[in-house]
Order: sequence, then C-alpha cells, then structure tokens
Amino acid sequence: MNELGLWAIPIAVLGGAIRVSTPFLFVSLGEVLTERSGRINLGLEGTLVIGAMVGYAVAYLSGSPWLGVLAAAAAGSAFGLIHGLICSLPRVNDIAIGIAMMILGTGLAFYFGKPFVQPVAPDLPSIPLGWWSSIPQVEAALNVNVLFLIGAAAAFALWWMFKTTRIGLVIRVVGDSTDAARAMGLRPAVVRTLATMAGGAFAGVGGAYLSLFYPGSWNEGISSGQGLMAVALVIFARWNPVACFGAALLFGGAGALGPSLQSVGISQGYHLFFTAPYVLTLGVLIATSSTTRAMTGAPGELSITK
Repeated sequence: MNELGLWAIPIAVLGGAIRVSTPFLFVSLGEVLTERSGRINLGLEGTLVIGAMVGYAVAYLSGSPWLGVLAAAAAGSAFGLIHGLICSLPRVNDIAIGIAMMILGTGLAFYFGKPFVQPVAPDLPSIPLGWWSSIPQVEAALNVNVLFLIGAAAAFALWWMFKTTRIGLVIRVVGDSTDAARAMGLRPAVVRTLATMAGGAFAGVGGAYLSLFYPGSWNEGISSGQGLMAVALVIFARWNPVACFGAALLFGGAGALGPSLQSVGISQGYHLFFTAPYVLTLGVLIATSSTTRAMTGAPGELSITK
C-alpha cells in the first residue's frame, strides 16, 4: 500500500463500498417496491437469510451459482407470497407479521442450512474493471460482481417503471389510496401481495450475493442486520429507487470503513469503525422521525405514515 500513499484508504473504501452495498441495494429495492404499494415488510431480514441459505445450497448441489441465485429469488418470492397473503386478512398488522416472518426465515435457514456450513459452493463471477491498472489494490477494488451491475440497472428500471408505465401507476395508486384504487376497479390486496412477492425475490437475490460472493460462504451470522437496515435506507432515499442506489453505496461505504482501515495497516481502534453502518442507521431514523411534519414521498397507505 506504500506506493499508493493516502490514496490507499479511499480506494479501499470504494472497493469495499461496491462489495458491501450490493445486498443493501437489492433488499432496499425490494422494500421500495413493497412500500410503494402501501405495505411495509420488516421480514426482509429473514428473507435475506433464507435466500442466502437456499442459494448456497442449490449452487453447491448443482454446481451452478446462477441456479443458486434463481433458487434464492424463488425462495424470497415464496416468503413474500406468504407475507402478502397473511397481511391481506382483516385486522392483521403488517409490521407484526413482518417480525414473525423474519424470525421464521432465520430459524428455517439455520435449521436446514446446517449441512451446508462446511461444503464449498461455486462463487458468482466478477468483471475486472481494473484491468488497466498494474496496482493490485486498484484491480481488487474494481473487481465488480455482476449482481452489483444488475442491481444498479434494476434501480433505474424500477424508477422508470414507477414514472412511466401502467404497472408503476397501479402500484402508486394502491400505495397512496386504497379507496381511489377500488374506485378505479383495482384490487389493492392482490397488487400488494404481488408487490410483496417481487420485493421478496429482490431480497432473496441479495442473500444469494452474501453467500455466493461476499463473504462467499454460508453461516448463521451472515446477514448482520442488513435486511433491517435496508428499511432505514428506503426512508433515507425517500422511496426513490435511484436514490436507493446512492444510499446503498453510502451504507456500503460505512460498512467497509473498518475493514478498509485494517487493510491499509491502521489497527489502532479500527474496530470502532465496524459500528459505522449501525450508527448511520440510527442517525437516519432519528433525522427522518418527526411528529410535526409528514414524511416526504411516503405512500399514503403506509402504516408508518398513519
């Protein structure tokens, strides 16, 4: 790192931000899709963990990491369907159901994932965008996983969908007013269930990234609360998919700060920086909490706005 000097720290943070932000990005996009329909899903932490386990198991048994990603998306979608169907019942609180689904998802993942703690599954491929540099640290920082690029494209695709397509309009109408949606002949419960399914699929893919690339293994502590932090990220991004992309990089950079300092030889108190993403989450929640003003951009039917 001596040949880079002080540039070693921002380069390490950049590379770490790209790697760490990808699960945040997928889970936050799934939560944006769900919340724009008027439902909050706190169970995405459990969906993230079950996606990581299923993706790793299928990749190991099939030898294909991409089959693992598809299986993780299917598992996440199934959890989203269960969550959506339960929340469609009368007098059911979606926040309480989300917490229950989070516990169920992590419990199932830990139980069925025990045989896959030791086996090694194939990793997802990366694109070496740092090929032009002869400095190993730069090459490593710009070794970008394909799922990060897919997530970035998905953020802009969701933004375009909400802004210009009929599907996006339907989701926004249902999220803003159940009565208006029914007056238009829409079925809010069906739309919200489908949105929750799609959101769960995104979270499942984020889990597959964790187990199949970074850190690239399956264990019971793989998530570290990223699914819950993504909810704060969505509020911070004001329910805008493109803003979620930037916010995910910010959260990812915070999460990469401690390892980056350690990688450049800073060992004095570096472990305190491992708390950066949690401090950032707390700060975002405090900054966006107010009893006197509405949450700008929040769907009208979202329970946290009532």
